[in-house]
Amino acid sequence: MARRDKKLADLLEKFVCVRIVQANGMDLATFDFDFDLTSAIVFLNADRTVYGRYGSRATRKTEGDNTLDGLRKAMQAALDLHKGYPKNRKALAGKQPAEPEHATPEKHPALKGRYASKLEAGPKLRHSCIHCHVVGEARRAEGRKAAGAWTDELLYPYPMPDVLGVTLDPKEKARVRSVKEGSPGEKAGFRAGDDVLRVGGSPMISIADVQWALHRARAGSTLTAVVSRRGKEVTLKVPLAEGWRRSEDPQWRTSTWELRRVGLGGMFLQEATAKERKAAGLGEGVLALRVQHVGQYAPHDVAQKAGFRRGDVLVSVDGSEDRLTETQLIARSLQKHKSGDTLTFVVLRGGKRHTLKLTLP
Repeated sequence: MARRDKKLADLLEKFVCVRIVQANGMDLATFDFDFDLTSAIVFLNADRTVYGRYGSRATRKTEGDNTLDGLRKAMQAALDLHKGYPKNRKALAGKQPAEPEHATPEKHPALKGRYASKLEAGPKLRHSCIHCHVVGEARRAEGRKAAGAWTDELLYPYPMPDVLGVTLDPKEKARVRSVKEGSPGEKAGFRAGDDVLRVGGSPMISIADVQWALHRARAGSTLTAVVSRRGKEVTLKVPLAEGWRRSEDPQWRTSTWELRRVGLGGMFLQEATAKERKAAGLGEGVLALRVQHVGQYAPHDVAQKAGFRRGDVLVSVDGSEDRLTETQLIARSLQKHKSGDTLTFVVLRGGKRHTLKLTLP
């Protein structure tokens, strides 16, 4: 066994490890995390107080977002918090889940009747399992209904700190690897090498912890962070302007497929490459989204019925040719329109332009 793995194994001996492989019956008052993740770790006290979380993701490729070094350091930090418990209980308050409206996923109105609290054995096993992303989708739909609109908080959940121009090192707990010039993070005073100790008063033990704090933050507020810099604690304040989340790209999220259904009629889009743009005579600053997939079966077949085809390149939406990513187009569609509205697209197909109309479901 590698030396690094030996250290991890020794740490694991200090935890009671429980693996949950389905969301059926999951206690949502205890487990609240980024439900789009392939895997997530929650560090708990026996009384269910959350010490922290581990597990991050920014793209379809999972490599690099999580590391054994980062996990080991997060585990040690959780143990350190455990040693200080319950004296540090107040500092941990910001990490605790809010009281859920529905105790378990299968009790959610969108899932009730479709799933039970336990899996069914036999051929129905796979279909009886509540996947974590299904929980996230149900909660997002409920949030949309309660807010009466598709808010940025719903469209851009659990943002990476990169949205503030601060990139953290996945091999550390929450150490700043780089800061983007001119970003809110740089203006607030973050520097490469800073160790983020606390955000909003809560101790940070991983990138996932920082994401949790950002997920709960709202536009118009000011985020307070305490960092360790050359042995001294420095307090930094980051004003969160309107739209601060929007540089996040949640295209990788499984739950984005539901957003594609309601915002794009079931299309999956990718930005055209520079080579494809040149071949089509499209400049770098204009819209060029290639249709990678069109849903063929209800309820994801609205775009297919409207005439969209795989390989089409979207070059105009309602008369605008402004360059947009798929995420930006989904957000624009959902935040500026409502169900029943009709959008007019111009697509390139076989070198010719075609006008297609899409009525949002």
